[in-house]
This record gives sequence, structure tokens and C-alpha cells, in this order.
Amino acid sequence: MHRPMDESVHEVFPSAVRPHPGEQAGPWPTASPAGGLPDPARVDPAVLGVLLARHGWQRRGGAAGRYSRWTPPGPPGGSTSLLVPDTTAFPDSEDLLGEALTALARSAAPSAREVLVSLAVPSDEIRWWRDVPEPAAAATGAASWTGSEQLHGAARQILLAGALAVRGRAGYHGARHRRRALATLGSVLIGPAPGGRDLTAFVPVEAGRPLAVRLYHALHAAREAVDYQRATGGMEAFDTAVEAGVSRELTEAVIALVRGSEGAGIALDWAPAAGAPDGCPARPEPVEFSPGDLPALRLAGARYLRDEPAVTVRITGAVVRLRRSGPRGAGIVRLRVLAGAEVPHVRLELDEEEYRIAGQAHLVGLPVRVEGRLESRGGFRRLTSASQVVPVQVDEEERDRLMKSLQENVDHFEEACTGE
Repeated sequence: MHRPMDESVHEVFPSAVRPHPGEQAGPWPTASPAGGLPDPARVDPAVLGVLLARHGWQRRGGAAGRYSRWTPPGPPGGSTSLLVPDTTAFPDSEDLLGEALTALARSAAPSAREVLVSLAVPSDEIRWWRDVPEPAAAATGAASWTGSEQLHGAARQILLAGALAVRGRAGYHGARHRRRALATLGSVLIGPAPGGRDLTAFVPVEAGRPLAVRLYHALHAAREAVDYQRATGGMEAFDTAVEAGVSRELTEAVIALVRGSEGAGIALDWAPAAGAPDGCPARPEPVEFSPGDLPALRLAGARYLRDEPAVTVRITGAVVRLRRSGPRGAGIVRLRVLAGAEVPHVRLELDEEEYRIAGQAHLVGLPVRVEGRLESRGGFRRLTSASQVVPVQVDEEERDRLMKSLQENVDHFEEACTGE
């Protein structure tokens, strides 16, 4: 039976990553996310050769020391053929590179577009694949579409888990760091997943290298921890794997990737223009998981959720909702967090006096400062043992913005006044 996930994992995953040009029909678009075709004068032939080989193109001779001829994956004899100079030392090198790039742009092969993406913006490539049986509903395409959606969703969850680990190590992140982690995924280009079997994401080196490095360490640590648990029954390896970036978010993402398949894997290739980062091999080994690994991953996720401690915080936030059962007594307050915790909102219960202070601050458009413990239960969205509630002075611009927010949420304020 499928086990329900916690709220932060089960919620709709925002599509932070962008589709890359391989999802578009026809030739390479002029107004692509990468800004059009790469400039031949800035293309390193050696980098182009590495990318062509990586994406399955075949080198089929040429003049030794001058140029090589490449053909796309598949049976020989196709119409596309690239002539790539070995160096930029010859007078016609730039012209040959320009012709090769144009031929790539006109090619219908998905791999051609992927090579152009990596040339235009030097990127580390992350590939996911799933071994799935031939779909029974192949005639309708329904099973293929479902598999594609599952692969996309799992890949995005894995990217988010890596981005969260870059922000900080934790067995369970919940809502913490989520907004900033999602923001770092904005530069990632993600490809189509035909048939739900494989997918590639391009992580720009300049902005995303820390994400790729963290995922490399985290995925290998997760694999080692699963092997240890299956061999010994012990969970200690998952505890030490947290420092490498393993978390409940990552274990749930890997479960989503493997579920319903006969096995799945993730491979990472560094951008050839940038080389391998410190502490990582030049050619990382792929990481594979099987259905037999799922029990260990589920146990680890439950352990991370249970053991992640509450955090003592002092939060400054704008009151956006007040509610209590009667005209007097304690009540529930919701704050939009401005400072003090890496979560967007928190919910807390206040006694009658502190609730009155929060209501008055809400009325005049002032945020409040409050101390308490941010509980892991519910995804770090609840503040318990709240105390020391005081209004905080802000500049006029911020006050005007808070007052505008008050006007937009006037119904919630009326609830507080009427005791609804």
C-alpha cells in the first residue's frame, strides 16, 4: 500500500525549472533560453567533441590533426554529418565550427539540441532513467504520458532536495529554506521525458555548480546507506549521510523515481568547459536504485521526520490571520515571516493578552516579534511555546505595504473582531 507523505512533500511541486529547447518542435529557436546559437569564435572544438561523444555521436574519420567527421546516434548513412576542426589554429576553423553549429541547429535529433544547450551555457548534466516494462496502453499513449509526468516530478524533487542541502544540512527540511532553494532552480533547463524512461537537466556551472556537487555527494551517500541497511539492518549510515546532503526530501524523491519501475538511476557529467570540481571524480559513476531499496528508503524518511528537532527562534512577522472561538480568550494567529526563520508562514496559539497585542499590531499595520520553538511536525510551520509578543516599528514604505496586505485580508481581520 502506498504510504501518504508529509505535507511538504505531498504538496504540488512548483515548476521552477525551465524546459530546454529540446521540448520544442522544429529547428533550434533563435530566441532560446540560452540566447540563440553559440558564437563559433568562442566554441572550443575539444569541448564540442566531448559533448558529441557524450550524447552518442560517432566519430567516423577525418584528416588526422585537422578535423573529424561526426554522425548522430542511430544507424549510419543519415543525412546529418558534422565536420569539426581539431583546433582553432587553422584559417577555416571558425567557418567549419559555424557550419557544424548550423547543422546541429537544423538537425531533428534531440541530442543535437542538448549539445547546443551545453555549448551556449556551460552546464553540468544530470540524467535520470527508469527501467519500465512496455506500457500496456501504448496505443493510447496514456501510460507513456503518466510515466513522463512521474519522471519529471521525481527529477524536480531530487533537484529541490539538492538545493535544500546547499542551503543547510538537515534530516528533514520541511518548509525551511524552500523559497530560496526553489529560486536557485530558476536557471536549470530540463528536457522532455519521452516515454517516461529518461530525462536530462542542464545545471549552469556559474549559478548551479554547488547544487550539482551536493547532489553528487548526497546520492552516493544515500546509495551507501541503503547498502549498509540492507546488509546489517542498521540505520546509522543514514544518520551520518545527512552531512553529505541526504534528507527525507531526497529519500522521498528517490522513492518517487523508483516506484513502479524495475529500477532507476541518476548520472552526472561535469561541463567539459569547466572540468570536474574539487573532491569529485572526472567521470562520476552513475547511482542506481531498485525496488528492493524502497523499504530502507522509507524507513530512513520516517526516521528523519521523527528525529529532526524543534528549533528555538525569534521571529518577526506580519499578522495576516487571526481566529478564536469567542470574543475573549486565547486565539490562533498566522504570521507572514519577515525575519528570524527560513519559512514563509507560521501558525501559533497566543493567550488572550498576546492575542490582543497581535490584533492591535495587525490593525495599525505593524509586524510583531515573538519567541518560540519551530516544530518539525507539520513541516516547521507551527510555533509552540510562543511568548514575548511585541509590535515592531518599521519604516513608512514597509508599513504602507503591510497596510495594503491588511486591506487585502480584511475578511480574516473581521473574523478576529467578531470572534468567528
